[in-house]
Amino acid sequence: MNAHELRDKTPDELRDALVQLKKEAFNLRFQAATGQSENTARMRQVRRDVARVKTVLNEKARGAAAEA
Repeated sequence: MNAHELRDKTPDELRDALVQLKKEAFNLRFQAATGQSENTARMRQVRRDVARVKTVLNEKARGAAAEA
């Protein structure tokens, strides 16, 4: 998931994506704690994707505030 794809989405779609990523992060943390983690690099990807989504949401919010 890259920032260009995220900027094309609506804020509602971004919030849904954020919820899904947070659920995945929780599941990955749980798997790591129980020793069942197969792909340890996925946790890093998910954390960075969460940060990307939050950044784009903040950009959109700032843009909407500037227009108003």
